[in-house]
This record gives sequence, C-alpha cells and structure tokens, in this order.
Amino acid sequence: MLHEILPHRFNNQFVIATVIGEDDYVLYYKENTLLVKTTGDGFEFPRKKEISEISNTTESTYLFSLNEVRCFLVWEDPTIRDDQFSYKEISFFRTLSPPEIAWAGIVGFQLRNWYLRNKFCGKCGSKTKEKPEERAIECPSCHAVVFPEITPAIIVAILCNDKILLAHNSNFMENWYSLIAGYVEIGESLEETVRREVKEEVGLDVKNIRYYKSQPWPFSGSMMIGFFAQADDTQPVCPDNIEITEANWYSRRNLPNHPPTISIAGEMIELFEKGEVGFNEIY
Repeated sequence: MLHEILPHRFNNQFVIATVIGEDDYVLYYKENTLLVKTTGDGFEFPRKKEISEISNTTESTYLFSLNEVRCFLVWEDPTIRDDQFSYKEISFFRTLSPPEIAWAGIVGFQLRNWYLRNKFCGKCGSKTKEKPEERAIECPSCHAVVFPEITPAIIVAILCNDKILLAHNSNFMENWYSLIAGYVEIGESLEETVRREVKEEVGLDVKNIRYYKSQPWPFSGSMMIGFFAQADDTQPVCPDNIEITEANWYSRRNLPNHPPTISIAGEMIELFEKGEVGFNEIY
C-alpha cells in the first residue's frame, strides 16, 4: 500500500528544530501542488542548499524526517526559476516515483492543511501560534490547544460465498467500483459504523464483521480501517442514489475496474480476486 515504503524510514516524531540545515529537505506547497526536483529516474524534494531564496530567516515548520533527513515546511514562496524544479499536483503523488517521496509529500500536505485551518483560534478568534515543544497549535489569548486531527473511516469488503459487493460512488469516474466506506460518527463503535454505512448506502444487513488492517490516507486526512463482513445475497441491493449510484455482486475473474493495491480497498479486493480470503479462512 501507499504508506508501506520499507526499507526507507519515515519518522513523524516531532523534534524541536527551528533552523533548516543546508542538506535538509524543504517542502513548499502552492495551493494543491508541491515543489519537487526532477532526477534521472523520478523526483525528490529540493534541499535548502539548492534554493538560494531560502535563508535562516525564512518562515518554516519542522514536519518529519525521511531516511534520517529532516523535512521542513516552508511558508514563503521561493520563486524558483530553475528548470529542474517544478510543481506537481497532489493527486499525482499516488503514482509518483520513488514511493517514499510520494508518501512524505502527501503526509506533508495533510499537515500543511492542518496548520492553515488553525491560524486562528476556533474558540475566541485570536491569531494562534505553534507550540515550540510539541506538534500543536496554541491560542495565546485563551490558551486553547489544538493537536493534528485524524478522521476515522471504515471500509468494508462484503462477501457472500464466492462473490464480493462492489459499488459505484457518485464521485467516481465512469465504470469505476470500490468497497463501501464511510466516516465514524461521534459515540459510534467501528462495528456499528460498518452496519450503519452498509445499510444506508446499499440497504444490506451484514454479520460476522472482522477487522483486517488500517491505512492512513492523508488525501482526506483519514485513517481507513478495513473490515470483511458477510451478507446474504438474497437481500435486495438498494443503492441510496446519493452517495452510491450502483452496487452489484461480482465473482472472481469478473470484476469491474477498481482501485489498485496502493489503497486498502485495492488490497482487499485483490485478496478476494486471488481467492486468498473467504469466510472459511477468516471466521
């Protein structure tokens, strides 16, 4: 999956760092794009020494490290004029090479958006500041503290015998299908979310809900939590025609276009397609 980048090392532990070193990576986002450097076989982050416009007075925020190299978010436009540097849309990072650059770039985008959303206190409206000793934002007026937010969401592969239920979301491109997914409501367990989302979106009752694995998904600031579940295929499939416009049962070797294995949805669908998952194996 997208976040599985071994043997490369991604460390998002916060450290106190205020000065960008000459060999440190700098990440500058312009709207929904990120500045990258073109290499012979892919892309990498520019280093401070490669951008003369960045100095010790440039406003920056420590993000994380990649392969022991510190990565800083830069807030001021470096106005690059070198052809080896270019801006790439965040959606492009789903397939960017090398994968460790893609993953760090996406996570940095999520953190940058969180900082932008919290420039002002949601409690009293005062301008906020970054806490120097931890990754948090503090209001100097009312002392409210905000930490990075992650939204939990379930994603469920619904199986019946040798079939899987795949659905077309209204936001998908034509002829593209995936698993049922949805956000967890306040006061709701993950299993309750699975039952509710499946019932709301396709009208099915599910049972034998079992956890599979999770995947951070920075594109939406989510933590995707995967489950397998069983449903009786004699139940009518009733798409809500709001989020889901079509849903059907599919057998192996007869699946429609669906996500690749960079996502947890694609990995779960592939397990089904290869015959490596089924109720005898799971339950």
